Amino acid sequence: MVSQDVSAPAPVAVSEPPPRTPAKPPPARRDPYFDNAKYLTIVLVACAHAWQPLTYGGRAATAAYLTVYAFHMPAFALISGYFSRSFDMAPGRVRRLLTGVVVPYLVFECAYTLFYRWAQDDWKYPFSLLDPWYVMWFLVALFIWRLTTPVWLALRHPVPIAIGLAVFASVSPDLGGDISIQRTLQFLPFFVLGLTLRAEHFDRLRTWRVRLLAVPVGVAACVAAYAVAPWFDAKWLLHKSSVTGQGVPNWVGLFSTPVLFCLALALTACFLAWVPGRHLWFTALGAGTMYGYLLHGFIIKSSRFFDWYDHPWLHSPLGELAVTAAAVGLITFLCSGPVRSVFRFVVEPRMSWAFGEQRDAPAKAVEPVRREG
Repeated sequence: MVSQDVSAPAPVAVSEPPPRTPAKPPPARRDPYFDNAKYLTIVLVACAHAWQPLTYGGRAATAAYLTVYAFHMPAFALISGYFSRSFDMAPGRVRRLLTGVVVPYLVFECAYTLFYRWAQDDWKYPFSLLDPWYVMWFLVALFIWRLTTPVWLALRHPVPIAIGLAVFASVSPDLGGDISIQRTLQFLPFFVLGLTLRAEHFDRLRTWRVRLLAVPVGVAACVAAYAVAPWFDAKWLLHKSSVTGQGVPNWVGLFSTPVLFCLALALTACFLAWVPGRHLWFTALGAGTMYGYLLHGFIIKSSRFFDWYDHPWLHSPLGELAVTAAAVGLITFLCSGPVRSVFRFVVEPRMSWAFGEQRDAPAKAVEPVRREG
């Protein structure tokens, strides 16, 4: 009989530590450079809209108007493209597309139509979701651009193809005006170019060598705009129709579209080269540019409907400066926190009641942008 060793210690059950819940990733840090760029771009949009009535007879105002119109919407489209690079039709991103673009379009298109009916006392003015009114065309274009983003990202040479579509639109008088298709296609190359850009491209723009080169380019553009102001038609820069609307043969679009693209791209590069990269007093306003864009149209159109520009003093140099200051102050206020709090329910609605719980596929890491101040 073998005796058992009672001196050996009994085995002790070791309990496993409870599984750790994965820590929530910290919120993405906003880049002040792009917030500054977005705010300054929306300032240019507001100023250009405010200057338009001053262009009748005012050569300096016309030159400023032409210079800004040559690149401010291309810059807006390019930045929009840069921030659409991660759009891949994942449920969460489609949800943000619907709540951040489609819903505001539906709400504000109806609001602008009702505003027009009231201001013009024209209660038969039709509702039309296929014919965007005034500033609303950009939301239609942004929806189409972003929805087609996976296609552009899959192509080897997307920018030349986008330019080809823009040329096609410019030479096609029968393309029609529904959903602002002319503008959607003619500004498309800038959005697609933004999809192809990376952080280092903006770093290269912000070197002092490029900044110093941008000064004579910008001055030359202003001088050229002043020279052509008496006869140049700004409709060339609006891209609302084919080139035949300017009284020229449609084949002119084969050359004018690439030339205007290169001009807008050069001026956009000059603008982005001088955008500051550090936090400034207006940096936080860059998160509210959609609010300013959608809301400022009511004020701009009111100035036309109610003849605010009839006072002769506004057409003097001091009056033009006062209009500019008012436009800057207005758009700054409309991008501010209090305004965003009031209108968030229509500009950035959550609408959790309309969507199930969905998770996005992990986004590709976006490389950080070095900032030199």
